[in-house]
Amino acid sequence: MQAIEAFLRGRIWMKQVIPFPEEQIQEVIDKGDATVVSGISANGQCARCLENSKEYVIPFQCATCGKVCRYCRKCIRMGRISSCTELVIWTTPVVPKAGSRTFGWSGSLTQLQANASKAISESIRKNEHHLLYAVCGAGKTEILFPPIHEALQNGLRICVAAPRTDVILELSPRFQQAFPDATIHTLYGNSPEQTGYGEIVLATTHQLYRFQEAFDLLFVDEADAFPYSLDQSLERAVKKAVKPCAPIVYISATPSKTLQKQIIVHSKIFRRYHGAPLPVPTYQALWNYERHIQKGKIPTALKKWIENRLKRKQPFLLFFPTIELINQAAPLLKQIDQTIEAVHSEDADRKEKVMQLRAGKLAGLATSTILERGITIPHLQVAVIGSCHRVFDRAALIQIAGRVGRSGEDPTGEIVFFHNGITGQMDAARADILFYNKEGES
Repeated sequence: MQAIEAFLRGRIWMKQVIPFPEEQIQEVIDKGDATVVSGISANGQCARCLENSKEYVIPFQCATCGKVCRYCRKCIRMGRISSCTELVIWTTPVVPKAGSRTFGWSGSLTQLQANASKAISESIRKNEHHLLYAVCGAGKTEILFPPIHEALQNGLRICVAAPRTDVILELSPRFQQAFPDATIHTLYGNSPEQTGYGEIVLATTHQLYRFQEAFDLLFVDEADAFPYSLDQSLERAVKKAVKPCAPIVYISATPSKTLQKQIIVHSKIFRRYHGAPLPVPTYQALWNYERHIQKGKIPTALKKWIENRLKRKQPFLLFFPTIELINQAAPLLKQIDQTIEAVHSEDADRKEKVMQLRAGKLAGLATSTILERGITIPHLQVAVIGSCHRVFDRAALIQIAGRVGRSGEDPTGEIVFFHNGITGQMDAARADILFYNKEGES
């Protein structure tokens, strides 16, 4: 029964997919340790993602029960939820197990980092929400380690959520090292099965659909990023996943004005941990770049930039606005150097390719915005091809620029916006970076 409790506590599971014998599941339900709810309530709300719009909760003729059911399209990738679906939720309250815990992180914080870390700890003690507004490369993850260690010792269950799988995969080994005696679950689409009770859960925000009043403390990393920033169901999932009155800490280098107004308590850091300023983007025209690539030619200015990086043995990222353009450019880039690869959201090998770039086995990667966040590679140089495209808004361009100069050993680097005409978003991104550098000097 302990294994069932560890699996179910704080989570929402379809009864038919729970990996325990049906009679054991029924036993904990009969005892009152767990309860069963309908997948879609009588008033048409999905119990898993809380969607209730007629656009996403749709009637259909159900082959399972033989009646007209409703099902939810919003969270269907996690298995179809319908009116006759039985969802099991653990209901017995947990008793916190406080005590000394191992802290495997031996680094040190700058004064700015330490101040932010202490402020977050204070907010957690007061059960108040907090916004960590810190530039790319400020060392946000390290700032969180002391508050998380304190929370662990107080017996709290903790979640760190981020919109993208790549960010979660980047965080996982760092958390394993920092908290070696904690049970850490890493959850994302098609992640390996993990057993036991997760004291720390690292999860993409979509995975929070499966949790209900599970966490005593929740961190939302990259709170401004797609899809979280544009999907209200993910915001509802975050609030549903925490216990009543539990604090939520939002973390972002580019928080929206709305988020800044909603969260009263802020910590601001406009200086990178190594003290060097953020690299400022330069502009370079790349007229008709799409037409050139479609005709089988890398534009001359871009080719020269790549060749300079190869000559200096500097790893680089080339950000393209669309997957279609990446696929068209990939074979042309290989003509320049065979060790240039391409990645995007549909590439199952993107994790391995990033590791190869970090290890020096690849010269560079052509990528979509999938790598605009959560990636740190020493000596990295970055070019944005088509920075004028609508996909590259102010926040995205700031995040992309933030991939450069993150290492204390080499805090400089080049970030160039190759454009087909300068946009307001490009100017806004550059102006914000200059503002951060000015504020960071004070």
